[in-house]
Amino acid sequence: MSKFGEKIKLTSYDELLGVNTESEGTKELDINLLREFKNHPFKVLDDERMNELVSSIRERGILSPILVRKRINFYEVISGTEEREAAEIIGLEKVPVIIKELTDDDATIIMVDSNIQREEILPSEKAFAFKMKMDAISHMGKRGDRSREIVGEDNGLGGRQVTRYVKLTNLIAELLDMVDQKKLTITLAVKIADLSEESRRVLNYINQGYSINDVAN
Repeated sequence: MSKFGEKIKLTSYDELLGVNTESEGTKELDINLLREFKNHPFKVLDDERMNELVSSIRERGILSPILVRKRINFYEVISGTEEREAAEIIGLEKVPVIIKELTDDDATIIMVDSNIQREEILPSEKAFAFKMKMDAISHMGKRGDRSREIVGEDNGLGGRQVTRYVKLTNLIAELLDMVDQKKLTITLAVKIADLSEESRRVLNYINQGYSINDVAN
């Protein structure tokens, strides 16, 4: 069995999502009714990880139901975006789901917590995920002033480390891509993120090989 086969088993599914799969009940839904979570910060890549997941689902099926919530004319995927993508690659018409009623903030927190467990998380994914979770905690009015500490505790980080990641969301896309590609360190990226937007654009031009004079002209 592949290491990925072990990951997708999600034996702590009930504990993580607050869902009892037996009492909630699993349903089969048309895959075309499922839509990605709005502003989902985690990338779904066509890579070795996805190939392993496709092979696992082809052999054993989807071992843990996809968690969704009902919208007006579709179902929003809270947990299981990769499984849905893999099922679509295979050509499955229906997938097992658990439908749960969730507020926007509850759905955001569950979405972040379930996806942050992936083996490899890009800095940009952490940055936007942490920001979304902090905002959700603040919106709920529950210890909003401690949102960064709560997010940190949930991810084995200090509040300051969480703040550093969240600052990356202020970067323009080109610089954030450089962080993900390890062409720019997180430490330097955080310093750049503290600058004005115009300053960040100048630095981006310089990194592309232009001189200060080129930028000025």
